[in-house]
Amino acid sequence: MNLHAWPDVQSCSDVASPGLLLNLDLVRSNLAQMLQHVGGEVSRLRPHVKTHKMSRLIQLQLGVGIDQFKVATLAEAEMAASCGAKDVLIAYPMVGPNVKMLASLQNAYPSTNFSCLVDHLDGLEILCECSSKRNDFPIGVWVDVDCGMHRTGVSFGSRLDRLRSSIDPSRGVVYRGLHVYDGHLHQPSLDERQAGASTIKEAIEADLIRYPDSEVVVGGSPTFGFWARETPWQCSPGTPVFWDTGYGGNYPEFGFSTAVKLVTRVISKPGEGFLCLDLGYKSIASEMPLERRVVFPELPDARLIGQSEEHLVVRSELADSVQIGEALFAVPRHICPTIALHSSVQIIEGGRLTSERWAIDARDRMLPTHTGGIND
Repeated sequence: MNLHAWPDVQSCSDVASPGLLLNLDLVRSNLAQMLQHVGGEVSRLRPHVKTHKMSRLIQLQLGVGIDQFKVATLAEAEMAASCGAKDVLIAYPMVGPNVKMLASLQNAYPSTNFSCLVDHLDGLEILCECSSKRNDFPIGVWVDVDCGMHRTGVSFGSRLDRLRSSIDPSRGVVYRGLHVYDGHLHQPSLDERQAGASTIKEAIEADLIRYPDSEVVVGGSPTFGFWARETPWQCSPGTPVFWDTGYGGNYPEFGFSTAVKLVTRVISKPGEGFLCLDLGYKSIASEMPLERRVVFPELPDARLIGQSEEHLVVRSELADSVQIGEALFAVPRHICPTIALHSSVQIIEGGRLTSERWAIDARDRMLPTHTGGIND
């Protein structure tokens, strides 16, 4: 038996739908592939937790030597720290009550180095004001560099230099380095992605001539191979741990495998050639255009016609051969936001469905366990 195989969908008849399945063997294989890309230098991996949001997966990553992570939310940060992560970068600017909650986390988990992003002097001032008053440990600060995405960050130049020079340990913050996320580089063409990343690399190297002690966290999943191969810096891919059909179709050169699928069922047949499934946008991410949200291995010709909160209507020449109540596999185009819509995954291992379930325990934006006193 191929232990990396998926079971037949009909063997998943006891899985309530819509429900997530996680192929643990393929996750392990993807982690091994990530390590191979960095030549086994585990210190160069800072994987993004936002893809999976699961403490059990953090433990799996710790088991292969990964002990530093990138996160998007305070809930993910606390989850990683509670599992024993040594270093957690919140790749998001901290403002409002979140600053106090970050200080609370640092005090609650003194064995974990917490850090966050800053890209503006006003944001740094907010962070310093709270950190110096409430925190027994300094908060690490990474300057978020805008390398072309134009979402957050500051461009290389005088503004970045002024911001960096204003980071003062005496005010409860300490400079860590540069966070350079190239999320705008997602072209299917490998040559185009590498050309764009090469330009960014040159700008980083020029900055490091003046600030050689800066750490660097760089890249997203589409450019992971370039940064892993061409630099000594930390890489922060997220999606490769699960992969999906969007990345798999556009970036086949990586060799990762899709490790998460959904079980869905036919709940109605509204007309000849049409099926209605229990796969609304409360169970699968809807940020992409309708036709690009999900694929069905058993219905390769399926066209997505309409979606609402709990329903998905598809058209297929194979519709007449599918019965009401029949289970189908569904593979998301983008796995990261789909994970956040579910509370748990059921585990596939050894090519078989198991009874084991893993909680998606950081799906909320914050956890309640260490927020006491933040409004003092």
